[in-house]
Amino acid sequence: MTRQVSLRAMTPPDVPAVIEAQEAGAVIGLAAVFPQDEFPFPREAIARRWLEEIASSDIECLVVRDGDGDELIGCAALRGDELMHFGIAFERWGTGAAQAAHDAVLERMRSAGVTRAWLRVFTGNERGRRFYERLGWTPTGERSLSTFAPCPELLQYERELGGRTRDA
Repeated sequence: MTRQVSLRAMTPPDVPAVIEAQEAGAVIGLAAVFPQDEFPFPREAIARRWLEEIASSDIECLVVRDGDGDELIGCAALRGDELMHFGIAFERWGTGAAQAAHDAVLERMRSAGVTRAWLRVFTGNERGRRFYERLGWTPTGERSLSTFAPCPELLQYERELGGRTRDA
């Protein structure tokens, strides 16, 4: 059975719930990248960044809602052909919600005319890299550094959007 999710525009009042949904997954999923004893989750900086991105005319910030209701379970941000941010609440990992949200985000990009998308993933985020690779994203080899201390490495991935987003 396919998990149902919906997307809607993120607004400033959504930011506290987005941070709440984002934090546990970031702390657990990125423990090897951002050891919490040295680099705790930067709630205020992330909230400021979301507010700046919501206000930006070239970034589309989205909340992911559970298809069964209005509960906010994740977030995404798009800028042209870039999937800037994507995350699903830790409590929803393994339920199919992340793949359903991923597919909905890519469909939104396709509808906007994007034919090839790209994103960056922390090189040390093995779970995230496996997720994207399973869904057809391939590493380009291009690397950059995060602006968040300790400035870990990011690896760029890309994906054609012409075909289906799910494995047949």
